Amino acid sequence: MYKKDFEIRWSDVDANSHLANSAYVNFMSHTRVGFLNTHGFSMKELINHGIGPVVFSEQIYYFKESFLGQTLTVTLAVSGLSEDGMFFKFEHNFYNQKGQHVATCDILGAWINLKTRQLISLPENLLSLIAQFPRSENFKTLTKEDTRKSGKKPINLS
Repeated sequence: MYKKDFEIRWSDVDANSHLANSAYVNFMSHTRVGFLNTHGFSMKELINHGIGPVVFSEQIYYFKESFLGQTLTVTLAVSGLSEDGMFFKFEHNFYNQKGQHVATCDILGAWINLKTRQLISLPENLLSLIAQFPRSENFKTLTKEDTRKSGKKPINLS
């Protein structure tokens, strides 16, 4: 399991003096970038292939408050990948310095071609790297249908 530690800063707290939801999102993003870099998916490598990650959804569950000056450990486990590498699902968990589980988040996303802005399968060399990602106990092979399970669809104003 991949993990990264963060100290909660003044800019991370909200009007209730606890960690703001936007800080949770920022800590997860920083953890994902570190994980991807560690596993051969550096920004340079992605740019060379003309691809980038896109997040479809983030579902966060909060269990316990966190406050200014505390340290959090954010973990990442890969809980889903499609066979062609197009879709991914990551699970993040947050733990305070006492080891208490303070929050969890499931993130569903995919890879896009940065020129066409369309979803794409991973090229062979990245597909072989992603196949070696460490997997969570609840790992699932994802399909396109898994990305539509929420039932949410765009509704235009008119």
